[in-house]
This record gives sequence, C-alpha cells and structure tokens, in this order.
Amino acid sequence: MRQATVERNTNETRISASVDLDGSGKYDVSTGIGFLDHMLEQLSRHSLMDLNLRAQGDLHIDFHHTTEDSGYVVGEAVAKALGDRKGITRYGHAYIPMDETLTRVAIDLSNRPYLVWKVKFSQPKLGDFDTELFKEWFQAFTMASGMNLHVENLYGENNHHIIESCFKGLARALRVAIEIDPRKADAVPSTKGTLGGSL
Repeated sequence: MRQATVERNTNETRISASVDLDGSGKYDVSTGIGFLDHMLEQLSRHSLMDLNLRAQGDLHIDFHHTTEDSGYVVGEAVAKALGDRKGITRYGHAYIPMDETLTRVAIDLSNRPYLVWKVKFSQPKLGDFDTELFKEWFQAFTMASGMNLHVENLYGENNHHIIESCFKGLARALRVAIEIDPRKADAVPSTKGTLGGSL
C-alpha cells in the first residue's frame, strides 16, 4: 500500500497530511487559505492521489509559512509513500491549456530535487494571496519529494489560469510518473540500481 502520513509542528505551523498514491483523487483539505486549498484539491483530483491535509498557521502574519510548510509536508508524504521507488514509471510530463494559457510541466522522480520555475505573474496578488508564494510552495514540494521539476508557463494573461495550469500540470505529470510499470515492477528505474545521489 503506497500510503503515508506526515506531521510537521513548529512555532509557525502545525500541519498533517496523508496521501494514497493509488487512490482515486479524493481530497479533504483545509489550510485556512482558500486559494491554496483550491490548488491542492486540483493536485489531488488530477493526479488521482488521495490527499487529506490539515494546517494551522500564523495567518495573522501572512500566508508564507503555511504555504511553504504545506509544500514540505505534502512532498514528504509523497516521498515516504514512494518508498524505494521500485517499479515506478519515474518520468512524467503534461501540457495544460486553460483558456488563453498554456503551461508545460515535466518531472523526474529521481530523488535528486531540483526546481526550474519559469512562471511570471502580472499582479503581486491573487485576492489576498501573494503570487510570489506559489514558487515557495513548488520549491518546498520539490525538495521534500525528491523530484526534479520543471514548470514553464509558455503563454497566458490571466494569473488565476496561469497558476491553476501549473498545479494541474504537476498533477497530470505526477500521475504518470508514480504509476507502476508492469514490465519492471520489481526494479528501481535506474541503471545504478538506486535513485538519488550523483547522476
């Protein structure tokens, strides 16, 4: 069973998350930040990964700590559920159109975390949410999950469409990468015999 639960408790946030990589996209998410909830729900629904998440953070200061730490916790839960990553497809990519917007996402579950983020916004905020915090979530998720993640918004005008296409792109690419390849279900997808470390 590729499931995991992770808790993170600091002076700034208290977060718990459970994932099931072989789920059906069911979610129950509450961070206290409506837009972040919406994006995490998209991640769950389109990756078919079940996600339960509860977060309490210092929202009276701003949304930074809760956003970043939720990325760490979800990423760590994914890494824990993947275990030794034996049998996974490992790579995934997606092109996600959303009205005038098109975003490309490519991932490698290499256990060598690295984020390439080529996404720009025309406004500093979406509602009360600072748009610069989206990169913080993706960076935290990337590091904690052990993922090489490339996100590039190829074009777009509406900031809501741009970021939603990024989360949906991550979801669809992740859905492919975490699938078990029936032809190699008993092997780690690397000529080294393990994932992580040097190329």
